[in-house]
Amino acid sequence: MNNYDGTPEIIRSFLTYHETIKGHSKMTVDEYYLDLRTFFRFLKTKRNLVPDGISFNEISIGDIDLEFVKSVTLSDVYDFLSYLSREREVHYNSPDSDVGLSAASRARKVATIRSFYKYLTLKAGVLETNPVLNLDSPKLKKNLPRYLTEDESIALLKAIDGNNKERDYCIITLFLNCGLRISELISLDLADIRDDSLRVEFGKGGKVRILYLNTACREAIDRWLDVRSQIKGLSGDAKKALFVTRQNTRISRSAVHLLVKNSLLKAGLDPSKYSAHKLRHTAATLMRKNGVDVRTLQEVLGHDHLNTTQIYTHVDNKDIRSATAMNPLSKIKPD
Repeated sequence: MNNYDGTPEIIRSFLTYHETIKGHSKMTVDEYYLDLRTFFRFLKTKRNLVPDGISFNEISIGDIDLEFVKSVTLSDVYDFLSYLSREREVHYNSPDSDVGLSAASRARKVATIRSFYKYLTLKAGVLETNPVLNLDSPKLKKNLPRYLTEDESIALLKAIDGNNKERDYCIITLFLNCGLRISELISLDLADIRDDSLRVEFGKGGKVRILYLNTACREAIDRWLDVRSQIKGLSGDAKKALFVTRQNTRISRSAVHLLVKNSLLKAGLDPSKYSAHKLRHTAATLMRKNGVDVRTLQEVLGHDHLNTTQIYTHVDNKDIRSATAMNPLSKIKPD
């Protein structure tokens, strides 16, 4: 999305603030825009402000002004969440679309609305009071992340073959050892490798973290670089990219998904259950199982908040068992 045609200034300034001051990615800002557009389209429908014959997805929000924004109540937002839960199409332009957004999708829209009104109240100063200050968010299920066991991870690595064996092995090794996001991996450049460390750019505002390469990663990278050095015809962006394709382009997200899927199949693992992102979960879980503390894991994974990393505390069963066993009262027996 290159622009926000027909977007009122009160919303446009919010989007500009998040992109230029908060340093959020264009994708994140686009999501904010889409969330607010859906919200105000719903409110216009609820208040009978939509001309006859106009479908929901054709409703303009260009006339939304400060007075309209001020008039929003908590009740309006909860009605909106009810609409999302009961009536909103998941993919409105798909013939196979279902109805009713997930709690996670609704929670994201709540976060957008909260952020919008917080900006208008505290940053722009155009609202004296925040009408959604006490807005509750949908309760989310805390599902444990799916991951490969150590044996399954080894089987996956052993199954990798084909014309791109060295490249694919290196990619999956980095996923399994460093817990990279797919967006981080495809963005890696040759210059990001520095002896035994890897420079990873991630998240909002181009943050950077440094990961230290273990022996497996360093050897896999060296093997791939030997092969890559023999590739002719690289130019432009591909010339600096760490991972490239046989078409002499930087490797894409879809290409990585495909190579992971094919490797999973060769290893006898179900690609419908696992993905590149699940390999990130695998790395985190295996590190946690082997004694890496949560705060260190937070740094490795590049999580902004510790509570995001807390999902990996499900591997603490042994520690919890030993902790209670070490209580000095554990030996006391009843009379």
